[in-house]
Amino acid sequence: MQRLMDQSQHTYRKIIHIDMDAFYASVEQRDHPQYRGRPIVVGGPPERRGVVATASYEARKFGIRSAMSSRKAQQLCPDVLFVFPRFDVYKTVSQHIRAIFHRHTDIVEPLSLDEAFLDVTTDKQGIGSAIEIARLIRQAIKEELQLTASAGVSVNKFIAKIASDMDKPDGLTFIGPSQIIAFMEQLPVEKFFGVGRVTAEKMKQMGLFTGADLKRLSEEELIRRFGKPGSFYYYMVRGIDERPVQPHREIKSVASEDTFEQDLDLPADLDRELEKIAGRVVQRLQRYELKGRTITLKVKFSDFKQLTRNHSYTLPVNDYETILETARSLLQRLDLEGRKIRLLGISLSNFEEPRPDPGQPGGPRQLELF
Repeated sequence: MQRLMDQSQHTYRKIIHIDMDAFYASVEQRDHPQYRGRPIVVGGPPERRGVVATASYEARKFGIRSAMSSRKAQQLCPDVLFVFPRFDVYKTVSQHIRAIFHRHTDIVEPLSLDEAFLDVTTDKQGIGSAIEIARLIRQAIKEELQLTASAGVSVNKFIAKIASDMDKPDGLTFIGPSQIIAFMEQLPVEKFFGVGRVTAEKMKQMGLFTGADLKRLSEEELIRRFGKPGSFYYYMVRGIDERPVQPHREIKSVASEDTFEQDLDLPADLDRELEKIAGRVVQRLQRYELKGRTITLKVKFSDFKQLTRNHSYTLPVNDYETILETARSLLQRLDLEGRKIRLLGISLSNFEEPRPDPGQPGGPRQLELF
């Protein structure tokens, strides 16, 4: 179990993960009474080939999710309202939220405008209880901003983040040291950091459905089956996460990629995957208010040979149409005759302005969506 050394005795870290509830959509519903109680999507409309930045909880009941194309969202809910993002407003609200965080600690690691990790092992007000601090933060956000936030409290980042999602919206979940082993053993594999849809399906085909199943495998076996992430799974399933809360990080690129369950060669299938991947990239770019000049396409073929192609613009971009059309153009320039593709990825880099990166320790890294 992760611990901090405090002179001659061990003490657990006190980590809080705060996640605003449907942040952009909630701000719009707060500011516009006519949107309240209705399914709304913050993002560009279907006719502009938009992508969902955030969906209200009313819209989520129809299966609408972030990074989904607006066209798909409208198919799921014909009555959904599309609202253009107001990032200047969201940024102002986010700054107020962070000011609330800093009343309790300066060890704050923003993940985006709407979520952050806090280390309150030592808190400014001497409260001593991470659960009470999380309650006070949520109360302040509700009273001062008329918005709700969910919180997870535990001894490390990984478990705190999972906990914050367990009682949404407007929830607070504590997973203490004595609960961690049992909690991790019953956790579905798709909830593990870095386990995407394809990896989760691969695990299930191997008979690995929960943390308890993963725990039966040695670190060497996990690495053999899943590559370098196998070592990460080995420690996560045991509740061990030594990553500190880091206030200052720099993002070098934002990326998303998919490994397909079956190799693809049909243009329509490849294009459909590019749409999904571009949507995820744009959703993350919007959350970070990032624009970049270089778009990179990553392709891995069925024989595991891999290549990348990129295109740079004079002015920075972050819109869905430009990113998707550039990725399409880069793919079309490749000689795909007789070749099947097992992975596609899109990334944006060469940003106009650096932002804090919530990644793992060890220097700037690429942000990935799984």
